[in-house]
Amino acid sequence: MPTAVTGLPTEAAPPRKRWTRKEVDDISAAGLLNAERLELIEGELIDKKGKRPPHVNCVVLLHAWLTAIFGGRFVVQEAPIDVAPDDNPTNEPEPDLVVLNRDVVHFARQRPRPEHLKLVIEVSDTTVAFDLTTKARLYARAGIRDYWVLDIARRRMTVHRDPQMGCYTSVAAYGAEESVAPLAAPESQLRVADAFAD
Repeated sequence: MPTAVTGLPTEAAPPRKRWTRKEVDDISAAGLLNAERLELIEGELIDKKGKRPPHVNCVVLLHAWLTAIFGGRFVVQEAPIDVAPDDNPTNEPEPDLVVLNRDVVHFARQRPRPEHLKLVIEVSDTTVAFDLTTKARLYARAGIRDYWVLDIARRRMTVHRDPQMGCYTSVAAYGAEESVAPLAAPESQLRVADAFAD
């Protein structure tokens, strides 16, 4: 007669290979990896997937708005940045948009570091939970003072500020009809609905 199973083991994920920036660069240089579609976060290669029209449209509109405020040579789209020194070996995030505190020409041979970033924005349709948790912790540990997540499905902007001890102590969500301004340009208000094409 079979015995009833009562104490099931806790779910355990199989061991995964944790990647470093150097390893990703090496296998990419050898032609074994299409690094253009991947982002290194917490030692894992994350598929950035194809961008759907709502995502593309929001990035274009936000880029235009930021360029009008800060100038085109200070706004960068989908470029890798450095994070906290302890996190750099296994992380190479590529935010949808960053605003630099100096002209992009200063970064010809290096990635922008956290102290060079006035604002970091992720536009989220399929990755909103990841951007609000994993990436928020990563950016908070780096001391990035102003981190925004545009949630396409909910039509809201979640603004993270005041990073302390690896987390943001101020997190606020702005609805479509509300406005928010970057810390670096407090007089420049964005109505959240204006980040959408419809």
